[in-house]
Amino acid sequence: MRLRPLVTVAAVTAAMVVAPASAAPAGRVLGYVANNGGGVSVIDTATNTVTETVTDSGGSSPYMVDVAFDGRRGYVTNIRDNTLTVIDTPTNSVQTSIPVGPRPAGVAVAPDGGHVYVTNYDGGSVSVVDVATMAVTATIPVGPNPDGVTLTPNGLFAYIAHDQSSPSGTVTVLDTTTNTVATTIAVGNTPTAVDVTPDGSKLLVVNKLSNNVSIVSTATNAVVGTVGVGITPHGVAVSPNGARAYVTNSNSGNVSVIDLASASVAGTVGVGDRPISVAFTPDGAKAYVTNFNSGTASVIDTAALAVTATVPVGVNPVGVAIQFVPPAPTKLVAGNAVLTIRLLGFTVRGLNAKLTETKTGAPVAGQKVTFTTVKGGKLCSANTDATGVAKCDADVPLLVGLGTLLQGYTASFAGNNQHASSTGHGSIALLAGGASSVRVVVGRR
Repeated sequence: MRLRPLVTVAAVTAAMVVAPASAAPAGRVLGYVANNGGGVSVIDTATNTVTETVTDSGGSSPYMVDVAFDGRRGYVTNIRDNTLTVIDTPTNSVQTSIPVGPRPAGVAVAPDGGHVYVTNYDGGSVSVVDVATMAVTATIPVGPNPDGVTLTPNGLFAYIAHDQSSPSGTVTVLDTTTNTVATTIAVGNTPTAVDVTPDGSKLLVVNKLSNNVSIVSTATNAVVGTVGVGITPHGVAVSPNGARAYVTNSNSGNVSVIDLASASVAGTVGVGDRPISVAFTPDGAKAYVTNFNSGTASVIDTAALAVTATVPVGVNPVGVAIQFVPPAPTKLVAGNAVLTIRLLGFTVRGLNAKLTETKTGAPVAGQKVTFTTVKGGKLCSANTDATGVAKCDADVPLLVGLGTLLQGYTASFAGNNQHASSTGHGSIALLAGGASSVRVVVGRR
């Protein structure tokens, strides 16, 4: 007897179900390097390799970069394009470009992730970007040549370095509640970069032409110490434990390591040609330094105070930010399969599911998808192809039961550090004559 395909006996609409976030692997610690020659290099800090380069047609002159505390968005200033590029970091795709002021330089994300502060070097102002609307909601005049910017851990104040020397270098203190200037602090000659200790008690200010670093008490906004460093210091980052500050010395080709308890240089580490910026991994075990003329990032082992790797990046790297980035959410859509009868069991043909990134819709290739009955019995597994599709056939013993199979099947992706887990439900259609064949087989036992 010829078997004819019937409509699905148990019609089930394929739908995506995302597994709880707790089921997903930890994610990755990624470094984002803004290359002034174009593109943002993404470094996997586990392997010290560039895994991809993010480009934005609306921002071809990346300068500085910061990543939100939850690792879900990165923000890059484009100094010649007058824009702020927003990167969806789990997928490393450009979300949007936001017009800001003239020659945007520094960028800092508020601790709660709700606002982004951008210094406009030629505009003498700070643009405040509301993350909810992805638009500038305030432009605050702060004075000439605003450059580096940082915020206190509670997000109440922003500190802006002014890249100028006359009559003396200054740092503007911005009240972020009112978006007004609270005060200014006199520091050294031509301050360019700033960072705050994790406890919020001290502000570190790099004075480029004084060849030193000012240590400021945030309680009094007064300079409480000055530490000499190398020639033409440019960038600064405080270690996650607050014990040390790393300062890049552009014309010395090295990094000064400042012990903050004693306010003295504890060591010097040679890096590449014209180091600009520095950032720590969340655990503080490594520091990454951008080398403008070398087109590289030096990786410093903070315990040994030695360079352990040099990573080629793009042309003229400037800013760098490092953050834990969670896996990209995925969706798994399962399709329709066909059930046929064998003498001692069943064959399910055409089990299939397509795995894509939820945010971008891009297919996820080379990942294992497992197909099971609705009760959890394994049917088969297959890897996704270039289009994100996995498919396989399964021979199933009679014991599983026709009723169970006609409830459809579950497709599951376990997830990995780059992509989060997801599941989908598909349907199984019985062929004409299948049910009578089963009755015959059962009757013979």
